[in-house]
Amino acid sequence: MAEPIDYQTATAGGLAKALAARQVSALELCDEAIGVIEAKDGEINAVVVRDFDRAREAARAVDAALARGEAKPLLGVPMTVKEHVHILGLPTTRGVAMFKGWMPTFEGPPLTRLRGAGAVILGKTNVPPWLGDWQSDNPIYGRTNNPHDLGRSPGGSSGGGAAALASGMVPLELGSDIGGSIRVPAHFCGVFGHKPTVKLVPAGGTTSPPATEPGPPLDLSVVGPMARTASDLELELSVIAGPDGDDAKAYRLQLPAPRHAQIGDYRVLVVTHHPLCETDDEVVAVVEAAAEQMRKAGASVAHESPLLPDLGKAHVNYQSMLLTSMSNGRPGATPISAHAWMDLVSAQNTLRRQWAALFEAFDVVLAPPFGVAAFPHDNNDDWTQRRLIINGHETLYGAQTGWPGVATFPGLPATVAPLGKTASGLPVGVQIIGPFLEDLTPIAVAGLLEREML
Repeated sequence: MAEPIDYQTATAGGLAKALAARQVSALELCDEAIGVIEAKDGEINAVVVRDFDRAREAARAVDAALARGEAKPLLGVPMTVKEHVHILGLPTTRGVAMFKGWMPTFEGPPLTRLRGAGAVILGKTNVPPWLGDWQSDNPIYGRTNNPHDLGRSPGGSSGGGAAALASGMVPLELGSDIGGSIRVPAHFCGVFGHKPTVKLVPAGGTTSPPATEPGPPLDLSVVGPMARTASDLELELSVIAGPDGDDAKAYRLQLPAPRHAQIGDYRVLVVTHHPLCETDDEVVAVVEAAAEQMRKAGASVAHESPLLPDLGKAHVNYQSMLLTSMSNGRPGATPISAHAWMDLVSAQNTLRRQWAALFEAFDVVLAPPFGVAAFPHDNNDDWTQRRLIINGHETLYGAQTGWPGVATFPGLPATVAPLGKTASGLPVGVQIIGPFLEDLTPIAVAGLLEREML
């Protein structure tokens, strides 16, 4: 007799198998997911745009497909997506008051691929205005709270999604990341998140209102999976990654396999010091514990290398590109010159080559995702006035773009795995950075560490 399904802890892969085996119907699973959201979301406020009627319709269609013997990777699995992902019939606002009620006229590849794989979309999760904060609070939908401590941030900008995962509302989420927007919420909420290699996942259908078309591939921002297990990151990535549009006429996706199958075969570089941002000792301790776990299993672990690029210099260029990219579509934004932008792209390509040289000697880099665990809500709209207490003293809030930027500027894949806790019980993640287009390697390391440490 099959074991009863605990929806709130089940993996997406496990639910897909249970559905295929007819242990549960898609409609039953959809109704259970809706019930969890309705029971838990009042104090968390994660799923702020709900599409329950259409989700039930989709679940009924899945049950009919299952009865016909159809098989798809996510057939019947409930999930949510980040608020800025366009869904016809639902508003997209990016948390900005001027866009309240704006309705998109198109959808994009990540969403259509998830639907095509059989996922049942329950609704959309909360974000900060313009997707520009490590909190998820906006004038339209209000504030999302961290399920581990309601007085703290769940992270941003994919904070609503991370909170929904951590509280058992859904097993999968579609997030996005340019300044840690997948990785920081995963770290704060104790879930898994993966920032894909830049342009690996077509991001069409996430453009800012009042867009009338998907828009071009971006140089920093990515769309990627969030889940409660590393295996589900790989599952979702396999659905959403790959060329789109004209590229799909000639190109096919074939991601390299993980570099190694055993944890002891990996060559690891540990980086816990950033020249421009402070890092709390409790966060560093979890990164070091992960490295020690790998060393005990036989991995080669180093704490320094002359191959490591200059993180300070890279960060200055990253900040310039980040601020320019984030200002796109904002009223009153000041553009930079085309030549200045080309200089940044050139610096980005040089940095990518430097990282490629490093990854000839190492397989992954372990680093903090952010300098602290989840911090208390901060209502100050002026970033320059915000402070974080790290190792007992005040530090600048905005300086924490340092750790996300290590992987973002060169476009590298990076997975966050929840591998420890602070003394007060807050989750702490480890950022696992991998080689360009070798996304399955950091995801695999996350899975190996998940097995060893959780």
